[in-house]
Amino acid sequence: MRILIVGAGIAGPTLAYWLHRAGHEPVIVEHAPALRDGGYLVDFWGSGFDVADRMGIVPRLVERGYVMREVREVSDSGRRIAHFDPRPVIGTAGGRYVSIARADLAGAICDALDDEVEMIFGDTVRSLRDDGTKVQVEFEHRAPQEFDLVVGADGLHSRVRALAFGPEEQFARELGIAVAAFDLDGYRPRDELVAVTRTQVGVQTLRVALRDDATMFCFMFRHDGEVPADGEAAQRELLRSRLSGLKWEVPAILARLPEARTLYLDRASQIRMPSWSSGRIALVGDAAACPSLLAGQGSALAMVEAYVLAGELSRADGDHRVAFSAYRSRLASVVSTKQDAAVGLGAAFAPRNGMQLLLRNTVVALMAIPLVARLAMGHSLRDPIELPAPPEPHAAAA
Repeated sequence: MRILIVGAGIAGPTLAYWLHRAGHEPVIVEHAPALRDGGYLVDFWGSGFDVADRMGIVPRLVERGYVMREVREVSDSGRRIAHFDPRPVIGTAGGRYVSIARADLAGAICDALDDEVEMIFGDTVRSLRDDGTKVQVEFEHRAPQEFDLVVGADGLHSRVRALAFGPEEQFARELGIAVAAFDLDGYRPRDELVAVTRTQVGVQTLRVALRDDATMFCFMFRHDGEVPADGEAAQRELLRSRLSGLKWEVPAILARLPEARTLYLDRASQIRMPSWSSGRIALVGDAAACPSLLAGQGSALAMVEAYVLAGELSRADGDHRVAFSAYRSRLASVVSTKQDAAVGLGAAFAPRNGMQLLLRNTVVALMAIPLVARLAMGHSLRDPIELPAPPEPHAAAA
């Protein structure tokens, strides 16, 4: 089957990899002119790590990733007030855990694609018409084409979802927190392999030293208003107005904000849908079931969803109705559980009041005790998803 995949982030190229392996003809279209740079670090583990292993990209991820040796909470003066070493907890995952820039993860997946997989940059879909036998696709720039199936892997603000299922407002659940991430060259001080945080009521600042003398910063703050969808000047102004008055290194960080190579700013949102498919059109990754940035496993989950969807299409001998139903049935409860867990994590990143802040810092301090850390976090590193066998070549395509 000829299958259009909209989005070249994490889910889209993973899906293309496994579809091509199964004998289908995936085509990826991406609105951006090239693969995206920068972004934020993701903690990558669990079943997503297993999918990456089956794709043969784990050595690349380990090479480009980081294993933090300390999580450190500091005061306004920079004094360490709580800390712990996450490595004993990570050890419960059998070494199958790495923190990696989202762009590096996406790049590794795309590099694993066969040269025969067509990738179109600088374009996206304008309209979709499912006539029951094919999907007629109009693009923003290219001539119209038809595909057997269309899969939206275009993220939280999915164009495919809006065209085929309805406005985002029908499915989005806002968590009352905004997240900004960017990186700077030559920032000082540097603390190698240390995640340094300054957490106050309503906001957290995170600093992580990256290779090549870069430093990533992440702000998570309570925010119920709108966030500029584009236009870095407006986004920088929102950050300055919302974060003004904070101490520690925040004034110095904001002063260098115009130097940031890339800037990500969005609300922490979830997508909850009663169905991930409609006719010959389906969704995967954040487009279907975004758990929010607070969940910390969105990229791994997107890879699992893509892997399972490709497998179900293979096992259903190309019958999309059977495959789409089985895909959601296999993953819906797991995704829902992870989304529910993420809702309660806001207090760890942006406490609502002094009591939540005190509790949060007390927990961080107690995590310095290895037994407490394993009891508190060890269970969260045991992923309940059991991966099926890899997709096999479609009989008609083999």
